[in-house]
Amino acid sequence: MSLKIAVIYYSATGTVHELAKEIAAGAESEGAEVRFRRVKELAPAEAIASNEGWQKHVDEVHPNVEEAVIDDLDWADGFALGSPTRFGLPTAQLKQFIDQTGPLWGAGKLAGKGATVFTSASTPHGGHESTALAISNVLYHWGAVIIPPGYATPEGYAAGSPYGTSALTGPLSDVVSAAAKAQGVRLAQITKKLVA
Repeated sequence: MSLKIAVIYYSATGTVHELAKEIAAGAESEGAEVRFRRVKELAPAEAIASNEGWQKHVDEVHPNVEEAVIDDLDWADGFALGSPTRFGLPTAQLKQFIDQTGPLWGAGKLAGKGATVFTSASTPHGGHESTALAISNVLYHWGAVIIPPGYATPEGYAAGSPYGTSALTGPLSDVVSAAAKAQGVRLAQITKKLVA
């Protein structure tokens, strides 16, 4: 039986998308089959068009990355959830996806699965940790086994967040890229143990 990991995220201008790609690559390097999915965009077209980076991301990425469905969580042995921070919280787009999980949660289908989180913000103290912790609150309710990066790897320690890899908006630094990949590796390694 192969290990199944779902990487599910929301990204407006692409930073969280890049983090998600690194986490997926880390899980794949451990032999996991990965479903790489973005959640549904809820913002109106005029809001997206008002930000050049947002519009560019939608035009370039949305046609090439499947939209997440709740079955992706049911299918997975473990998952990573990511979102930019909005006032220290995850985006409405990720939250709307999460709010659809009631039937899976009620049936106990999310309990015992490995889970990790990741985020970004436009400023160094813009809510990175509170967003990671807010997403993690959902995982507690689900009964998932939270797999934080902690300071368990040199890459995670260098990046500086034990809660989940986080980045400043824009291109990822080499340090953050390495931390996100290491987080994907750790998610796969520990989820393998849970499945076994």
